[in-house]
Amino acid sequence: MQTNFTPDQLRDPKTAEANEILRACVHCGFCTATCPTYQVLGDELDSPRGRIYLIKDMLENERVPDDKTVTHLDRCLGCLACMTTCPSGVHYGHLIDQARGYIEDNYKRPPMDRLLRWTLARILPYPGRFRLALLAARAGKPFKRLMPDRRLRAMLDMAPPRLPPVSRNDDPQVFPAQGERRMRVGLSIGCAQRALDTEINDATIRLLTRLGCEVVIPEGVGCCGALTEHMGRHDEARGTAAGLIRSMASIEGLDAVVINTSGCGTTMKDYGHMFAGHEMEAEAARIGGLCRDVSEIVAELGLPEGAQAAPLRVAYHAACSLQHGQKLKAGPKGLLKQAGFEVSEPADSHLCCGSAGTYNLMQPEISAELRDRKVETLEVLKPQVIAAGNIGCMMQIGRGASVPVVHSVQLLDWATGGPQPPAIGKQSA
Repeated sequence: MQTNFTPDQLRDPKTAEANEILRACVHCGFCTATCPTYQVLGDELDSPRGRIYLIKDMLENERVPDDKTVTHLDRCLGCLACMTTCPSGVHYGHLIDQARGYIEDNYKRPPMDRLLRWTLARILPYPGRFRLALLAARAGKPFKRLMPDRRLRAMLDMAPPRLPPVSRNDDPQVFPAQGERRMRVGLSIGCAQRALDTEINDATIRLLTRLGCEVVIPEGVGCCGALTEHMGRHDEARGTAAGLIRSMASIEGLDAVVINTSGCGTTMKDYGHMFAGHEMEAEAARIGGLCRDVSEIVAELGLPEGAQAAPLRVAYHAACSLQHGQKLKAGPKGLLKQAGFEVSEPADSHLCCGSAGTYNLMQPEISAELRDRKVETLEVLKPQVIAAGNIGCMMQIGRGASVPVVHSVQLLDWATGGPQPPAIGKQSA
């Protein structure tokens, strides 16, 4: 793609990066075939190629974003399916994040929009606040029809019927390896996940220690910055990410940083880019280079011989952040098969379920359409359980599925001697 940035503009590192990304695009349109919003809306401007043109025009002319541009860029899920499809290597993920930051700095959103986005940024990354907000949402559900904004109604719908008790396993501590220690890892315990499903971290700790990992929950570990980064609030994202980086850097003899929420993992592995030009760049890149999805660590260590799963039919949902963001698709599915589960994958598995961080709250209609499509393709497989590697996907799909939705690590823990995942037990009770 031809660009027309001035020499003065290109002296800015962000603009120079955007220019390089834009020039890599050859207008081929392959991305439209795998873009979920284009599949639903059929509008060229709701495809990666269309959004690239909007971003180019906005950045080249340094103009105040107009409502049309903001609407189409806000509708992007950030699922990165376009990057998997693109034959030219266009790093759309970095480009859309830069565009969102530009909009955040230069566009005055309507008052309700500003309030909702500020509220989400102040609640979701903090498990205690999020837990209180979910309890309040449960109390407000009977009054949903009185809510003046569709996004407020979506927030009420998000509240699960019950919340798990706080897990003390998330407190700073060290879990010793069972038998010979093979690795020393720091566990990123997440933020929203700690309020929605504490069993995921518990299962992760059980499985890793069983495989020979010493698991460290360091002091001060918290939000990775992904939620605010994808809202265009880059300074806030770096602030919380810096806290996590320092907490992991405090662990002596660290072999890996383990992540069991793939949305976090995509951002954390890219810390070197997030902190480019920052005084913490080197340390951020070092910690980012140590980041591994839990499935990568389990594959490296190997499941123990004799691991035997219950004879369950499992439909595996490949989270976008795992298959497109981290390029991990066959590995998690292969581990489930190796453990003895009967595993299948739905048609159009590359398409997003519509969760995408805060997307299901800010774009509820498109999100619901994508969820219904995803659930339909999963349930046609007649599974007894659906497995995924990301809490956002689990909550999204669980709202429409008729079978339990659990984290892949819970199934692997169960197959290697851990307890049956609670969601499966409730279903069979």
